[in-house]
Amino acid sequence: MENFNYQLLMIMNVTPDSPLWVIELAMFLAKQAINIIPVVLLIAWLWVPRRELVIKTLLALVFGVILAKTLGTIFPHVRPFIQGAGYQLLGHANTPSFPSNHGTGAFTFALAFLLWGRLSLGMFFMAWALGIAWSRVYLGVHWPMDMAGAFMVALISCFLTQWIWSLWGRSFLANSEKIYHRVFILPIKKSWVKY
Repeated sequence: MENFNYQLLMIMNVTPDSPLWVIELAMFLAKQAINIIPVVLLIAWLWVPRRELVIKTLLALVFGVILAKTLGTIFPHVRPFIQGAGYQLLGHANTPSFPSNHGTGAFTFALAFLLWGRLSLGMFFMAWALGIAWSRVYLGVHWPMDMAGAFMVALISCFLTQWIWSLWGRSFLANSEKIYHRVFILPIKKSWVKY
């Protein structure tokens, strides 16, 4: 498996001959694209509103982060640049690489929209998540298997969220909306945000 991981990295990794525009695209995806998550969730809560989707997505993200951190602690794996594999164009601390935290967040977000939201948005966000995953391997801070692990963590987190939601979701949603209505009473009355 380690050899396969290495060979795949060598296929996907940046080279000295890589076009500048591809490197710049990868840099954007690796560093900035993840910031879409809070923006989309805020819009979905305040103006759409898709509050069940927002809460389930946030819950799945929490599970994903906890599971990814736990796996990284139990099964630490060094990053490619620590082993001298490939080229590294993105600065990164020497933390465990498996599974990717960026990949976990992006895949969890995309799967949430595929499972609980609109299929078209889910497909768009899955392409976006794959772009983030590719960029971090391309720039040399992750192995390909880190992203496969991130996808599996995201899948488990979404299924765990669905199970929790089937038990307590309705009451949690109702209580969350009550708090929102109290805190945002003025913006709601002025029609700045949705009730």
